[in-house]
Amino acid sequence: MAEVIAMSDNQSDWPEPIIRVQSLSQTCTDSIPERCIKPSTDRASSTTSFSSFDHANIPIIDLANLNGPDPDASSSILKQISDACRDWGFFQVVNHGVSPDLMDKARETWRRFFHMPMEAKQQYANSPKTYEGYGSRLGVEKGAILDWSDYYYLHYLPCSLKDHNKWPSLPFGCREVFDEYGRELVKLCGRLMKILSINLGLEEEILQSAFGGEDIGACLRVNFYPKCPKPELTLGLSSHSDPGGMTMLLPDDQVRGLQVRKGDDWITVNPARHAFIVNIGDQIQVLSNAIYTSVEHRVIVNSDKERVSLAFFYNPKSDIPIEPVKELVTPDKPALYPAMTFDEYRLFIRMRGPRGKSQVESMKSPR
Repeated sequence: MAEVIAMSDNQSDWPEPIIRVQSLSQTCTDSIPERCIKPSTDRASSTTSFSSFDHANIPIIDLANLNGPDPDASSSILKQISDACRDWGFFQVVNHGVSPDLMDKARETWRRFFHMPMEAKQQYANSPKTYEGYGSRLGVEKGAILDWSDYYYLHYLPCSLKDHNKWPSLPFGCREVFDEYGRELVKLCGRLMKILSINLGLEEEILQSAFGGEDIGACLRVNFYPKCPKPELTLGLSSHSDPGGMTMLLPDDQVRGLQVRKGDDWITVNPARHAFIVNIGDQIQVLSNAIYTSVEHRVIVNSDKERVSLAFFYNPKSDIPIEPVKELVTPDKPALYPAMTFDEYRLFIRMRGPRGKSQVESMKSPR
């Protein structure tokens, strides 16, 4: 089987030639490259009985009455979010205030980008220095087993990093769509941050202040998972917890793919129509002193259908030390984590790529 290698101006920055998985999908009919085959213990087929989880799903929470006249309804929504953060680390939100038309337009515009000619996409090929642009691998470890996905990564905040020239210019009007989508997601994340603070027994602005107030970081990674002739041998995205603060995922609501760890099981998420999937990242786990926990998740691929998903990461300001909030540290529960900036934390993750929850767990202070 011949591998299709896509070269870029940034090729020399990567440890090995870059393979565009979309190209492999178009040329491979009955096998996949060795570098995409996961160890048997990591494959979804060895750990998941898909049919046994058809009845299960992460919580779906309706935000429609959150600020309504009925205080009992608002209290119920707060409790649902609190329970989800403590028990799952994941939940879906509906009636969240973001236009369904905008959600559909953002996802389908990105789908159109990934279906443009390769030479058009290659203009935006990324490097491991910033990851911004069109990419096909995470981490720079030579010889690493790669995921079955391509992606596009771009910065949204702070404004000093926001460079429209690094955003795709086609399809027509896409930059305006992505900008509007980012503005709406920042507002929604701000609302949820207040709820998370209140549910921890804190003043509503505490978590946001710990992130840097309005001076936060935000970025978008669009994931493209092409069809795979041997989905049982690989993963679209390896098991990991998100290193940042909070993630808002707009899934492909026509094709399931996200799996969330629940105890020893993997739950295949059923996306609700026009819902965002929200998950706690490692930085909020640290700030909450592990009252809220980030949870491992991964992505499976499909032999018949491609998938597109948009992951919007709402992160702390990169140079602010993140440590447990002082109000959540007691003699009975001392601080579990030392202070570390987000820049410091994600540096070694970039070097190693997704590896379960080993990163945040390795930070824990000795007891």
